[in-house]
Amino acid sequence: MMNKQFGTCEIVHIPEKEPHDLHNQPTEFVFASAIDPQNANHIVRRLNQIAPLENLRHVKRIQKKVLERGQVQLSVILCAASEGDNQLDSVPPALQELISSFQLSPFITKVCKYAATSKEEWQEQCKIWPTSYHPRTYNIDGITGFSDENSECIFKFMQSAMELATSDGVVVNAAVIVDPSAKQIISRARDQVFAWSPNKENSSIDSSCNRKSEFSSSDVISNNFATHESFQVNESNKQLKQPYTGVACLYPWQWAKQQLHSQSSYYCHPLRHAAMVAVESSAARDRYLFPSEENNGEKPLELDHENPSSTSSPAKRQKTVCTAVENDDDQLKARSQSSNQLLERPYLCTGYDIYLVWEPCTMCAMALVHQRIRRIFYAFPNRNAGALGSVHRLQGEKSLNHHYAVFRVLLPEEALHKCHTEVPQT
Repeated sequence: MMNKQFGTCEIVHIPEKEPHDLHNQPTEFVFASAIDPQNANHIVRRLNQIAPLENLRHVKRIQKKVLERGQVQLSVILCAASEGDNQLDSVPPALQELISSFQLSPFITKVCKYAATSKEEWQEQCKIWPTSYHPRTYNIDGITGFSDENSECIFKFMQSAMELATSDGVVVNAAVIVDPSAKQIISRARDQVFAWSPNKENSSIDSSCNRKSEFSSSDVISNNFATHESFQVNESNKQLKQPYTGVACLYPWQWAKQQLHSQSSYYCHPLRHAAMVAVESSAARDRYLFPSEENNGEKPLELDHENPSSTSSPAKRQKTVCTAVENDDDQLKARSQSSNQLLERPYLCTGYDIYLVWEPCTMCAMALVHQRIRRIFYAFPNRNAGALGSVHRLQGEKSLNHHYAVFRVLLPEEALHKCHTEVPQT
C-alpha cells in the first residue's frame, strides 16, 4: 500500500517454517508395498508397533488408489529407506517376518519430508503420497492481511522506532513496545551495549549508544506524523549497503572485540540490546504502577535513576501507556489514584506488539517468547544472527510454550537515512 511516511510499502508475514516451492517440495525415500484391503487394519497396527514413522508423523501410512473398473488398490509404508538403498537387509527382523507372512512386495517411493503449512502445499503433497494437514487453531491479526487502517498504524509505530534508532547521531537498533488494542506506546529503548566512563571524553565509541531507555510515549498514535518523501521498495532493499556495526543484534560479539582495544574509556554490557532494555523498562513501569504490598509507602523503582512517567487508565490485565513527565511524581500519583480500572498487575507483555528496526538475535527473540509478546515487526533482516527468518525461525520451534507471529515491514534503506537526517539531534 501507499504510505505517507515511506511511500509504497508492504507488510509480509514470516511463516514458522521456510516456504518451499509448491512443485518441488523436499522428499524422503520409504519402503512401501501393495496390500490386500482385507489385511489393511492388521498390517497397519503391526507396523505402528514395530516400525513407527517417528520423523514422518504428517505422512499417512496408507495410500488409496481407485483403478479402472472401480477396483481399489491400497499401498502401505513399511519403513524409511536411504537414498539408493534397494535392499531390505537393514530392515528389522520383525518387519521382515511381516513381509514374509503377507507375501508383500516392497518397492521404494517418495513422500514429502515436512508437514504442509498451507492448503496449497498439502494438495501438492498428496499428489506424491497422502499427508495430513492441520490448519492453525488460533488466529493472530495480520497473518491473513491487514486493513488499511491497521497498516497505517504499523507504519507509524515503525517510523517511531526508526527515528529513535537514528536520534543520537549513531545508528543503532531501537525497540518500541505497543499496546495494539489502545494503539499506545508502552516503552521504547535503544541499544545500550556501550557506555561512556564519566571520566573520559575521547573514545572511538559514541556515547549515544548509552541513551536511556524510556517507558514513555507520545500518547495515542495519531495522524500528526510529518509527511515524508515517498520511497519505492526495490531490489536494493534485499541487502543493506552499510554494515551498521553499532547495531547490537547484527554483531552480538562486537562488544568483546571492542573491549580488547579499549582504554577503559567506556564499559560494555553485552545483554543490553534494544529489545532487552525495552522489556526492562516495561517491567520497571509495572513495578511503579502496581507496587507490592510490602513496598507500599516506599518510593517505586526508577529505571536507570530517571524520573518515572505518568499513566493513563488501562483495561483489565492490560498495561498502561506512560506519558513522559519530568520531575513530576505528584502528577503520576494523582493520575494513578484517579484511575478506577487499575485492577491487577498485568502478566509481562501479554498481548503486546514490539517494533524493531532490525531483526532480533536469538537472545532477544527468546526473551520476547518469555515476555509473551504477541507480534513482532521488524524492518531490516539480520543476515548475521537473525532468529526470525534470516538464520533461524524461533517462531516455529514447537518445543516452546509460547509462539508469536512475525512480520517484516519492507522498507528501503533510504528510509532509515531519511529519519537520520530529519530527526533533531539530542
